[in-house]
Amino acid sequence: MENIALIESFSEFKDDKFIDRVTLMSILEDVFRNALKKKFGSDDNFDIIINPDKGDLEIWRNRVVVADGEVEDSNQEISLTEARRIEPDFEVGEDASEEVKLIDLGRRSILALRQNLISKIHEHDNTNIYKQFKELEGEIYTAEVHHIRHRAIIMLDDEGNEIILPKDRQIPSDFFRKGENVRGVIESVELKGNKPAIIMSRTSPLFLEKLFEQEIPEVFDGLISVKKVVRIPGEKAKVAVDSYDDRIDPVGACVGMKGSRIHGIVRELGNENIDVINYTNNLQLYITRALSPAKVTSIKINEETNRAEVMLRPEEVSKAIGRGGHNIRLAGQLTGYEIDVFREGVEEDVELTEFSDEIDSWIIEEFSRIGLDTAKSILEQDVSDLVKRTDLEEETVNEVLKILKSEFED
Repeated sequence: MENIALIESFSEFKDDKFIDRVTLMSILEDVFRNALKKKFGSDDNFDIIINPDKGDLEIWRNRVVVADGEVEDSNQEISLTEARRIEPDFEVGEDASEEVKLIDLGRRSILALRQNLISKIHEHDNTNIYKQFKELEGEIYTAEVHHIRHRAIIMLDDEGNEIILPKDRQIPSDFFRKGENVRGVIESVELKGNKPAIIMSRTSPLFLEKLFEQEIPEVFDGLISVKKVVRIPGEKAKVAVDSYDDRIDPVGACVGMKGSRIHGIVRELGNENIDVINYTNNLQLYITRALSPAKVTSIKINEETNRAEVMLRPEEVSKAIGRGGHNIRLAGQLTGYEIDVFREGVEEDVELTEFSDEIDSWIIEEFSRIGLDTAKSILEQDVSDLVKRTDLEEETVNEVLKILKSEFED
């Protein structure tokens, strides 16, 4: 009965961890074999018999009977006199089996057994959690804010699993309170040591794609497919959609009447401006749509260099570039083409790189970052707007304008 009582005392782990009895017994056998190895040097000559239904476990030690005084390995051999204490009719050369009571292992060994069992069950649980969440990678998940740290939000789901939302995976406008439910996409699951690290993201383009699946029935049903998503989290996004059914207007279905369908997604993403466009294999038309709301006059495409020269009326240029250069940058990411903007009816422009002997390269890169990479594209901008959109001082901007103006005056 001692074995049953001890095993029943371990059942708390089964109840706490929702581990089935068969698995518990398997872990127990592994733990006991390790204990036997430590105490006797080997567990090869031990039989462990488990009855998961009763929660019982028996350990039998098998040794060869040898004559008194000839025992060389006390774990493998037993003297005739000692064997006959077990069964009076044992003879030399026979195998003697003796039950080992857990209590005989000693109090310290039993405490070590319990500790080892806890460790094994945690390891088992962590492996199961890892497998569970590995299958959820790329899916939307909801968890409750448990702890707010400087570099991450620590959340718990309904089963007490820890989900991490790092600062760089949060939308800039995100603000969370303890106890608040947060949605995001499971970005990655890794085992760090024996503990799974589950990382959530709200900035991933996949999060926006999955929100479309959740919020728009036609996308969920497969009538509309999301071809590509590009984002500047919290600022702007472009989503290309398509449908195999010509009777369906993919853009209209995604946006809804007066934006009713997309409104919830926009709110979830901190009022991120979302442009939904019809996907097409016609590259010129695709680039034209990607530059929306700007109206393109003409496009010249170089497929070898993956560049597109786009001609627009002067009043459309700022729309094509967008605030902070977001529109043209996202259009380029969506189509896979580097887009150069040219003004219709304007005399020949000069690439900004042509002034590299007079303007520092980092300044040229700063202008290119916001979609201004020609002399005229900069000259047409307001000084205060250029200062606001770049990391440049007003004095630096004025100096650049002076250099560019002199080029055309000459």
